[in-house]
Amino acid sequence: MIASAPAVWVVIPTRDEAEAIGPLLAELARAPVAGVVVADGGSTDGTAERARAAGATTLGVGPGYGRACAAGAAAAVAAGAEILVFMDGDGADDPAFLPALLAPLRSGEAALVLGARVRRLRAKGAMAWHQALAGRLAGFVLGRLYGVRMRDMCAFRALRAETLAALALRETGYGWNIEMQMRAARAGLVCREIPVPCRRRLGGRSKVAGSLPGSLRASARILLTIARIAAETRLRPARLRPG
Repeated sequence: MIASAPAVWVVIPTRDEAEAIGPLLAELARAPVAGVVVADGGSTDGTAERARAAGATTLGVGPGYGRACAAGAAAAVAAGAEILVFMDGDGADDPAFLPALLAPLRSGEAALVLGARVRRLRAKGAMAWHQALAGRLAGFVLGRLYGVRMRDMCAFRALRAETLAALALRETGYGWNIEMQMRAARAGLVCREIPVPCRRRLGGRSKVAGSLPGSLRASARILLTIARIAAETRLRPARLRPG
């Protein structure tokens, strides 16, 4: 992998993504990153073994999307990461867009850069209608609470390690992404969205969009997270300095 300065590390939370993780890591091997951490939440299909064989640092973590992201980020920072990129392990996020995602961070234009899976760049069938709707609803909430405009809750995002630490995220499940966005917006940090494609997953089945129970569980967790952070917003103003 090609090292960069400041050091960029990619964090990929996984669970049963054996079909996709190898091809995705092969793409990332050509990307301008110092390393990749795959935080595996109990796969039974050999995901961790394939990730390790492909050269990634692998961690076994407990269940929970947010828990995996936090553990992966901690491992990356311990290895020297200064900028953290998060992406899903199914191959839907395109590593070719990493430079575009990183540019606003490196220039100091933004503290949090988010991928926005706009319709014109989405592959047919790559994104379920309720996923797109969830992103729009999250954007509506952020606009009403904090006056910021966001269109998505895409996993593909980048921020500096020190910014992530300052946000002090608590969510261990699928509310991790929206908590990050809400806390950043509440703190007055500059957030920027970059249009990115959404590819069809490279293999396997989505744990969220692939089934009605999975979608309902994720939606409930996201809604609970929104309610929790919104309540905090009313009770305690943010103290972070805008980025």
